[in-house]
Amino acid sequence: MGTKQTIRSLAAIAAAGLALTACGTTSNSEAKATDTGTAAACVQGQKLAFLGATTGDAGALGLNMVGGIKLALDEYNKKNADCQVGLKVFDSQGDPDKAVPLATQIVGDDSIIGLVGPGFSGESLSTGKTFSAAGLPSISPSATNVTITQQGWPTWHRVIGNDSAQGAAVAKYLKTTANAKKVFVVDDGSDYGKGLAGFVRKGLGSMVGGNDTVQTGQTDFSATVTAIKGSGADAVFYGGYYPEAGLLVKQLRQAGYTGLFMSGDGSEDPAFVETAGAQAANGAVLTAPAGPAPANFNTKYKALIGNPAGLYSTQAYDATNIFLAGIQAGKTSHADLNSFIGSYNGTGVSGPISFDAKGDIKQSTIYAYKVSNGKLDTANPTPIR
Repeated sequence: MGTKQTIRSLAAIAAAGLALTACGTTSNSEAKATDTGTAAACVQGQKLAFLGATTGDAGALGLNMVGGIKLALDEYNKKNADCQVGLKVFDSQGDPDKAVPLATQIVGDDSIIGLVGPGFSGESLSTGKTFSAAGLPSISPSATNVTITQQGWPTWHRVIGNDSAQGAAVAKYLKTTANAKKVFVVDDGSDYGKGLAGFVRKGLGSMVGGNDTVQTGQTDFSATVTAIKGSGADAVFYGGYYPEAGLLVKQLRQAGYTGLFMSGDGSEDPAFVETAGAQAANGAVLTAPAGPAPANFNTKYKALIGNPAGLYSTQAYDATNIFLAGIQAGKTSHADLNSFIGSYNGTGVSGPISFDAKGDIKQSTIYAYKVSNGKLDTANPTPIR
């Protein structure tokens, strides 16, 4: 999600502009082919894959990513009518166990040259070994668990800041902006939620006034609500996704809790407000290592997809365009395409993009989004410096 507030001015970037900046592996002749919009090496029938949730509780987040991929492909294919790049979508419902057989299908399909995804941290950890062994290059728009890039998988990359950066920013916000004195930290036990909450706890130190772990799919949070109220905490941080986050804050408000409710990018979606109800959600702060989409991007996205861009749409668009730039540079093998990605250095609609040796994005800004007047304000987040 790593973005910069100043990238709003990039709205006029051409469709493939993200990836068409200089790369360490691009020769002069390849750059010329890119400039003319002509594929340097056409492989008929080539496809990108997406692995993530498109149905289920987290389906909205996955559909945001698929929309970004489709927009990038639509723009590319209009300029390269003689050599189209297709898309295959694999719906894991965000379940790491369901993702494993889908990963086997993906690596067994010779037409798939790269993966945009996985969409979530748990499925990234459960499938990374399979993709690495097959040499299939991947770029995740959204998986933030720190340990993913510690596995030694040379084909795994992400265009978003990890949980360490977000956790530190959350703790800073609670200390300096919210002026919280005691924070109760809850996580959902998932690789993502537990990881992010752990870094928040680390950043808060002695300010942590209580801890609890719930489960994904849980609907009754009465025990957690009682613990939070009894702790005397003036703020709550929840590490997890919007279905549970929305229900938790709803039940907290029903019980009379008036402290700040804060959560991370797994909750930064209008569906959080829908689940919680406008009154209960008001005042909540949701962070994300992703800034708002530029206005021109939103216009193009809505025209093609039919609804506004959402969280991770720009990251998925940028990840796709990196693959497309590699294709235009003549990188037709998995190994060559992976090398191209590793040495990539450019600017997309989500901000500056380059990768370190482990596949992490080198530069990231964390943003705080607020719910006010019954709506999540996705256009005016505050960068946490």
